[in-house]
Amino acid sequence: MTMSLPEDRLPHPESAIKVAYQGNPGSYSEIAALGSADLAAVHGYATFHEVLEAVGNGHADLAVLPVENSLMGSILQSIDLLAETDLHVIREVVVRVSHAMMALPGVALGDIKRVYSQQPALDQCTEFMKEHHLTPVAAYDTAGSAKDLAERGARDEGVIASKRAAELYGLEVLQSGIEDEPFNFTRFLVLSHREALPSSGPHKTSVVFAVRHTPGSLLDTLNQLRGLNMSSIVSRPRKDRAWSYLIHVDFEGNADDPEVAAALGSVLRKASFAKIIGSYPMSTAPIEP
Repeated sequence: MTMSLPEDRLPHPESAIKVAYQGNPGSYSEIAALGSADLAAVHGYATFHEVLEAVGNGHADLAVLPVENSLMGSILQSIDLLAETDLHVIREVVVRVSHAMMALPGVALGDIKRVYSQQPALDQCTEFMKEHHLTPVAAYDTAGSAKDLAERGARDEGVIASKRAAELYGLEVLQSGIEDEPFNFTRFLVLSHREALPSSGPHKTSVVFAVRHTPGSLLDTLNQLRGLNMSSIVSRPRKDRAWSYLIHVDFEGNADDPEVAAALGSVLRKASFAKIIGSYPMSTAPIEP
């Protein structure tokens, strides 16, 4: 089951929920932001830090951060920010990543010599580029590359981005679905000043903790989550202490459930530092761009 974005996402300004994301219109992050709320008025920022700052200073109601890609793994810059922010994760959004090759109108695929995109997108389309003898050029953003090409007007260049980016910047899609692996999804977290409202259905809980530098401390703390289905464990170095690490864990379950609450309580007691980032509804259907 998949979920598509409505064609018309222009809500009444008074009822719109302001959502911050990183990147340009047409990026997969913008697609996630549009799908993060029923009435979303979205705005792109240059960095992940600015996205969170927009909520902190009241310029946005929600922030959307990519945290994991099914092929490339964890997005570490976002993971690090989750430990630092005071915001709460209130929802998970998953976007199907389907790359398209695009160029200026009238340009044929055989005319293109160089193709621009963000490095992960280029890495996910290597077979297509080899087949068509294209030279990859890394850029800062998928949709930003489409915007730049439209402004540059180069007729020997192409871009790999979402079909939405082609529509927004007046480019022509030459071929869609060019990624090497069709099972390509990016997981986003939606953050707010407020915790997630009570709701039914499957939930995930995200927690970050550090342990004392003693034998068995890490294993002992992780053992407090035994019986729960852990979906992700990421170790990140602490910025304030050399050779010390923060452990980020996602697992299925609602923090209000007695079993989960007991496990979290045990982690809080065992760890030298612990923080519950959020307990929130799981994504039930990916968004199709």
